[in-house]
Amino acid sequence: MTIDPERLAATFTRLCETDSPSRCEGQMAQLMREICTGLGAAAIDEDDSAAVTGSECGNLLIRFDGDPTLEPVLLSCHLDTVEPGTGVRVVRQGDTFTSAGDTILGADDKAGIAAIVEALHALHEEGQPHAPLELLLTTCEEIGLLGAKAFDVSRLRSRLGYALDTSGMGRVVLAAPASNRLHISVRGVAAHAGLNPEAGLNAIRLAALALAQAPCGRIDRESTVNFGTIRGGTASNIVPDLVEIHGEVRSHSEAKLDTLTEEICRCFSEATRLMANLPDGRERALAEVRVLRDFPAMRIGKEEPVARRIAAAAAHIAMPLEFTVAGGGSDANILSGQGIPTVIVASGMRQVHSTAEHAHLPELVRLSELLCALLRPLPTVD
Repeated sequence: MTIDPERLAATFTRLCETDSPSRCEGQMAQLMREICTGLGAAAIDEDDSAAVTGSECGNLLIRFDGDPTLEPVLLSCHLDTVEPGTGVRVVRQGDTFTSAGDTILGADDKAGIAAIVEALHALHEEGQPHAPLELLLTTCEEIGLLGAKAFDVSRLRSRLGYALDTSGMGRVVLAAPASNRLHISVRGVAAHAGLNPEAGLNAIRLAALALAQAPCGRIDRESTVNFGTIRGGTASNIVPDLVEIHGEVRSHSEAKLDTLTEEICRCFSEATRLMANLPDGRERALAEVRVLRDFPAMRIGKEEPVARRIAAAAAHIAMPLEFTVAGGGSDANILSGQGIPTVIVASGMRQVHSTAEHAHLPELVRLSELLCALLRPLPTVD
């Protein structure tokens, strides 16, 4: 196997130092066009998802030819990073990569991209048969999986996929929850709080009544609820007439997801019922809960081909592999939900979404080796 650690390190550094915060992925997309052209990509296509996501560019679908007798494989990463992700300076100490401390590193998700690039270098140099590869690079993953949601999966030839987008090493996520996003508007009636509070209906009080009764936090092993932001009121001497709350419900069970969402709606409905009308009966408090299905659940069995293939690849290079369950969503949820079974592969990134984010070169090398094995012909995999 011809993995070149220093070439991999240089690629990773170059990728991380190319700014690509969400909706500003243009430079990163152009860099990947150049890299993949140099690696002999058969086709590089950009979709029109920017019109939906608001990004500088669309999703990239890059194809590499392989043995036509082998089934094509999809590898997926996202181009964007969270903030602070502008002006990243990579610091290398031995085999450990960090930022200079004032930004993220960007290993989420550029560790996976770098490993794919190195695996392609190695496969090209070896000249051995490998499966045709489709590389999907999405935009705006960090702000709601927007690129993946806007991608037309009918463009794919692959029937199974691997999203390189979780922390640690040697982990493969087979299940992740579905999520409902909640936008809650609580409407009362404004009035002067000192002169005539009786003429008002306090939206903050109503919201507090509802939230006190609503499920929140860890509900069970499969389900969570969170209310993340709340805004309302304009001044201490005005009875507030509007409160807006953003929250979410997640569960590995679609039935539990629906039940919890309905319970939250009931809590706000009951709170408005308890708030009395104004004395003259003119107006009453109102609460509106808008529910948006953010992403579907993902559940892949250990015996499904997509899981068996990566297990066989890991065994081939004597790499310990752990199948696990996640609590967050990723592009794999979207792809799996649209008929392309996709698991999430750990890519060596650590302490992501923070200025302490880091990655280790030996783990990136090991990931590149795993990808090479994944793309080579593997016996016993249906």
